[in-house]
Amino acid sequence: MGFKDFRLRVAFRVVLIGITMSLFAYSAQYEKMIITTGLLVIVILIELFELYRFISRTNRKLTRFLESVKYSDFVSGFSADNKLGQSFKDLNLAFNEVLEAFRKARAEKEEHLQYLNTIVEHVSTGLMSFDDEGNVGLMNATAKKFLKVDRLRNIDELIEKQSRLYKALFDLPPGKSTLFRIEGDIQLAIHATELILRAKKLKLVALQNIQPELQKKELEAWQNLTKVLRHEIMNSITPIASLTSTMKDILIEDLDEVNGKYELNEEAVEDLQDGLGTIESRSQGLIRFIDAYRDYTSIPLPKIRPVKIAHLLEHVSQLMKVELRRAKIDFSCEMSHPELELNIDEELIEQVLINLLKNAIEAVEETENPCIELNTHTNMEGGTKITVTDNGQGIIMEALDQIFIPFYSTKKRGSGIGLSLSRQIMQLHNGTLTVESDPEKFTTFTLSF
Repeated sequence: MGFKDFRLRVAFRVVLIGITMSLFAYSAQYEKMIITTGLLVIVILIELFELYRFISRTNRKLTRFLESVKYSDFVSGFSADNKLGQSFKDLNLAFNEVLEAFRKARAEKEEHLQYLNTIVEHVSTGLMSFDDEGNVGLMNATAKKFLKVDRLRNIDELIEKQSRLYKALFDLPPGKSTLFRIEGDIQLAIHATELILRAKKLKLVALQNIQPELQKKELEAWQNLTKVLRHEIMNSITPIASLTSTMKDILIEDLDEVNGKYELNEEAVEDLQDGLGTIESRSQGLIRFIDAYRDYTSIPLPKIRPVKIAHLLEHVSQLMKVELRRAKIDFSCEMSHPELELNIDEELIEQVLINLLKNAIEAVEETENPCIELNTHTNMEGGTKITVTDNGQGIIMEALDQIFIPFYSTKKRGSGIGLSLSRQIMQLHNGTLTVESDPEKFTTFTLSF
């Protein structure tokens, strides 16, 4: 068994070569032994080649191992030459352990890939990716459903059947989103992002049908609006109906006929006058409410044109200068990029900013050292934000979700349509109006474009 050890076998071959070379040196001294000398040369060459082949077996083993890794052939094993000694056995064991680790890693990777593919195929959001040449890489079942295709190799194939959708997908810049309506009840929200895979730029597009959510929100909005309308109308109609009934009773009980004429006593006349005055007051309030509702539902479409932020904020500040000074408010206006331009309807956005500033003025009425800040800055995505911040009483958490509902108001005076009207104007500009507040510390309204 010991002779099977690699080192002993190498030593045996070296000794054998040494003996053969000694015989070669001896025979080379005699001319009569020239044939023997020639045969010994051949034997020496054979022995040297055998020694080289035997030793290079380790290199071949290493080469085969690296090829297994390169071509992901993790089925092969190394154990045939374990009998050559402990060093070979340890080397084979190490090779087999590395291949087993690669095998497990590949199996886990395939499991994760299968898991992700299953998720991608079953999510309700359509996902697709394509490169600069339009070649489609990823496309799940939901995306195929939205695009009404069974297979799509290149996005250019959409040009003939859905040219508008093709333009929306191809022209949408990374990091942006848009809305697209398809035939039927499908309203797609399309979001695009950019990624680099294997040094190749890809655009990943997410398609989501927001129509059910829009319908749900629309129903909730109508329900909220109906509650407000019912509340406001009942507040006016109920006292009118009650007073009308009371006045009818007065006429029946206190109206007397004297010499062919009807007369009322002084107290009844005063009651009728008070009742009619109340009816007039509630009727006018109902008319004002209806006018406010009409204003809310009849916003003109914005006339979009480039407007410099510096000009917009300076004009608004000038318009509010007198009110701010009268209220003794510390007002500041800061612009991080005055040269920036926004594509907006200047008059409508001015209306939003003026409304927010008036709300802020009312919010700091009871605040010591009141201050209001009007700021603008850009975010990392290239969007522009305008903020109005005050240090007034703030808005409680329960009211934050309600203040944008039409006719809802936390103030004692006001129609309750200012903020909802402002948010509607921002939506017409494809922007958002949000609020953040910490009671007794600050309130910030943010216009995002």
